[in-house]
Amino acid sequence: MMTTARERAATYRELFAVAEFRTLFASFALLIAGDQVKALALSALVYARTGSPGLSAAAYMVGFLPYIVGGTFLLSLADRVRPRTLMIVGELVRAVTCLLLAFAGLSVWAMLALVLAGGLFSPVFMAARNALLPALLPGDAFVLGRSVLSVTAAGGQVAGLAAGGGVLAATGPAGALAATAGLSAVAAVLLRLGLPDVPARGAGEDEGEGGGGTRVRDAGAGGTGTRTRGAGGGTVRETLRVNRALLADPRVRGLLLAQWLPVSFLTGAEAVLVPYLGGTAGVALAAASAGLAAGNLAVGRLASPSGRERLALPLAALAGVPLLGFTLRPGLAAAALLILLATMAGGSYALGLQRRFVAAVPEAVAGQAFGLAGAGVMTGQALAAALAGAVAEATAPHLAIALAGLAVIGCSLVLRRHLSPEPA
Repeated sequence: MMTTARERAATYRELFAVAEFRTLFASFALLIAGDQVKALALSALVYARTGSPGLSAAAYMVGFLPYIVGGTFLLSLADRVRPRTLMIVGELVRAVTCLLLAFAGLSVWAMLALVLAGGLFSPVFMAARNALLPALLPGDAFVLGRSVLSVTAAGGQVAGLAAGGGVLAATGPAGALAATAGLSAVAAVLLRLGLPDVPARGAGEDEGEGGGGTRVRDAGAGGTGTRTRGAGGGTVRETLRVNRALLADPRVRGLLLAQWLPVSFLTGAEAVLVPYLGGTAGVALAAASAGLAAGNLAVGRLASPSGRERLALPLAALAGVPLLGFTLRPGLAAAALLILLATMAGGSYALGLQRRFVAAVPEAVAGQAFGLAGAGVMTGQALAAALAGAVAEATAPHLAIALAGLAVIGCSLVLRRHLSPEPA
């Protein structure tokens, strides 16, 4: 049977032939690697200052917390400011933060507060990047582009941790933070030279509209109506309003939950690997990153566009099945294999939701919609990790991992209508 133009899968050659995507890819790789180095360096710096393992661990995880606040109150900026400007500002904020951490002589609590404050806008910067992708890569190339960035994130985390350890050993925490600032500066230059300065989607909503705001497609079912974006309502009010509108749309809400829940419980299982495996947990965590990369490569490149959408439900549910094997208390090799299989499925199922998500959200608030999706994943993973840790405390680590697997399967089945392709 002949493949239609809509069904033809994009290729990596087509993807990297787009100069603007090459710029996004390079800057994203620098961001991921730099964030890993920064987290390691900050953790080492706090430990050197305090000798407290607890504060050191808190310093490593503190970068995740701002996603809850930024994703709730600030995401409308992703549609109100030019995307290139937002991404460059994000890199410069990261560079300045690293330099202050390294050389300003701040107290430990001031350093943690600085990281929290600087990270509040991280969901906005990431939303601008993600929302620009479908404009640069139309059709199936967008989904393949998302796959490439996911693979880059997995590889960048491993490479960043390895490089971070080397830089820390060679230069100390301050030198590693300075190196991260340098990576951010390079990324800012790449973005300035390699991306077009396209206007913001919501430009003019606050000024020049005679006080009436901008008309956008309603986020309700079917998106058939129009309504006015709140003019002059402020960033927080607009973010809350659009978040409510997106979550009120059953189609958008279902796709968001489908992107949030299964992968969050999978991450919760990974969070218990350290208490389960102790000092050898790094092997299993590396296997998790390898599984994420392998799954995205396989599903992103080998499956057809409609095939990815058909695979979303079975892959999401299958992600929980290997975790059930932890009831048998597997050793290191078996545990690493089970985690690899789980992340191969759990890290790739969302590729089958991307085309539908782009079609479901109004273009005028696409930046905020992508930001809400990303912030929800980060928040869900943090909450699931905390829940899995609590279960491990009450029962045992191997049982907590197996129960997380049951949760992955259960929420996938509950969300089966949203994880399945829409009727033609």
